[in-house]
Amino acid sequence: MSVKTNSASPVTPCYIRDYGLICALGEGKAAVSAALSAWHSSGVTPLDREQAELSDGRLTPVGRVRAELPTIPAALAPYESHNNRLLLAALAQIQPALDELKSRFGADRIAIVLGTSTSGIAEAEAAVATAQAGQPLPAGFDYRQQELGSPSEFLARYLALTGPAYTLSTACSSSARAFISGQRLLMSSLADAVIVGGVDSLCGLTLNGFDSLESLSTDLCHPFGSDRRGINIGEGAALFLLTREPASLALLGAGESSDAWHISAPHPDGIGAEAAMRMALQQTGLEAVDIDYINLHGTATRLNDEMESKALARLYGDESTAPCSSTKMLTGHTLGAAGAIEAALCCLLMEQVLTPPHQGGVQDPALAPIALVQPASAAEIGKPLARVLSNSFAFGGNNVSLLLGRSGQDHQGKAL
Repeated sequence: MSVKTNSASPVTPCYIRDYGLICALGEGKAAVSAALSAWHSSGVTPLDREQAELSDGRLTPVGRVRAELPTIPAALAPYESHNNRLLLAALAQIQPALDELKSRFGADRIAIVLGTSTSGIAEAEAAVATAQAGQPLPAGFDYRQQELGSPSEFLARYLALTGPAYTLSTACSSSARAFISGQRLLMSSLADAVIVGGVDSLCGLTLNGFDSLESLSTDLCHPFGSDRRGINIGEGAALFLLTREPASLALLGAGESSDAWHISAPHPDGIGAEAAMRMALQQTGLEAVDIDYINLHGTATRLNDEMESKALARLYGDESTAPCSSTKMLTGHTLGAAGAIEAALCCLLMEQVLTPPHQGGVQDPALAPIALVQPASAAEIGKPLARVLSNSFAFGGNNVSLLLGRSGQDHQGKAL
């Protein structure tokens, strides 16, 4: 079976000028960093505190955002949605840096590429329920709220930017893929700065949809654990400012592939996942042993964790894999926003010298051997981290691996 990939030739890194995030762990870098540190001490995750009701009355843990969100201006009322309010919360964190770039480059030289899988479908669900009850549609309902293109269109209008603006929707790789598109816009000089990232919000469609696929767990998810039963779903947003100008953090390379094995199940051997990881390394001239930490896609479904561990074990061959773990037991699986939110978490690990999340629980002995971070070993991992690989694998065999790093030199003096 062949796997379709893009070119693996070396690329020029693009730099992360600033980034912002909001998820179940909190709003902003400081809050999320504090929550990660507190979790290492307490072991209590945000998913321990929040549950959502499924259509049949059962409850499932969710990664819900608790923060008070900004309001949508009246002039942009057709875009009113929880999803777009999450975007504004992430935007506020990068607004000063964005304003400076806009003043230098101009509104037409800043692009927007976002990923989502739900957009404002929650508002549509409420509107349909009202109509089914025999009442008029809510006065504030507008079809644009649920369009997949809504996030980027809304953000462009809100910021009065006139550069390229579009939304990608490739399921759970959407916002990771936005980095690749943003990098291409920079390298082709179609933009001087790009806002990339993603947003997704909790709604009945995804909760009950994954439940119908028998992929949703009604218990706390345990990626790569013997007792894993499926995913927990979360919500959130993350936005990055990418430029060609050097900064302390960089997108060093990225890999993408499509194995098109099945509409919802991954290829059992993870050949597309492996191809994406290899491509990210080849674009930078690095080897797998040069990676300090790997953020796994790690959904806690039987098939995903099995194939990802196989792919990673093959990538390293006889070498022990880099320390790795999944963050989805902390945030929930944020679907189209997962790639960007997890990239932001990886940047926090590098930038603020945080201890990587541990996996805990009993690792499934039937899985291919990988070096899952455990509670007892988490603090012993060499820090600061210099290079991190972040995986996002989606329905349809759509795979993305982002290689993020600190620019300049690592802590051992090795050039990045």
